[in-house]
Amino acid sequence: MKTKWKKWTADYGLFLLVVIGLVAIWEWVVLDGGVPKFILPSPSSIWGSLVENRDLLLGEHLPATLLEVLIGFGFSLAGGLLFGVGMHFSRTLEKILYPFLVISQTIPLIAISPIFILWFGYTIWSKVAVTFLIAFFPIVVSTYDGLKAGGNEYGELLKTMGAGRWMIFKKIQIPMALPSFLSGLKMSVVYSVTGATIGEWLGASEGLGYFSRRMSGNLQADAVFAAILLLSLMGIALFLIISFIEKRLLKNVMRGR
Repeated sequence: MKTKWKKWTADYGLFLLVVIGLVAIWEWVVLDGGVPKFILPSPSSIWGSLVENRDLLLGEHLPATLLEVLIGFGFSLAGGLLFGVGMHFSRTLEKILYPFLVISQTIPLIAISPIFILWFGYTIWSKVAVTFLIAFFPIVVSTYDGLKAGGNEYGELLKTMGAGRWMIFKKIQIPMALPSFLSGLKMSVVYSVTGATIGEWLGASEGLGYFSRRMSGNLQADAVFAAILLLSLMGIALFLIISFIEKRLLKNVMRGR
């Protein structure tokens, strides 16, 4: 236990000290009148707003945003794996799909989100569609690139021993592609929070993005920052969950070898 604590403090202790120092400076500057509170509220007022609105934020808006994130990320994961593996096995499919994937990332989300609202209305699916669009690309690319670059030498060796394409894919390419795939997964899950928030800003009746937009219109900066804090913590928590899965999965793969 002491060894783990020492390692944790060695890895993150300096970061935490810097964060504490920045928050203290931020608090002092605002309370001293250096920045108007309606522009940049103090950390203590943000915390106070979070406590004051905890029932609304934690009981209604946070679950709504989390549900949108999880559904959008789930569709992105399934679609990303399907398209990434499909392009790996089919050169024709790659030539058709890859340009469309790149084009999809050049379209500004602010411009296309109203179209999703026209199609799906102010339901959860308009937010899921935005989340899918922004989180889909990293999984497809990381899956495809990882499979394409993984273990060519080992694959050739197995071919000489009579192994088929499926055996090479299962025994060599999947394990070699895991680091790339999991890196894309970590990016995707964070992007999912961004996508859901953007969707809520443009049209929703609940969610942290909707709450922050409504509070911004009322010039309640502390409430806006409280919602942003929860969104940030959500993204960090989801990122850490994927990181934990990554460590366990890669460790099991190495043991299997």
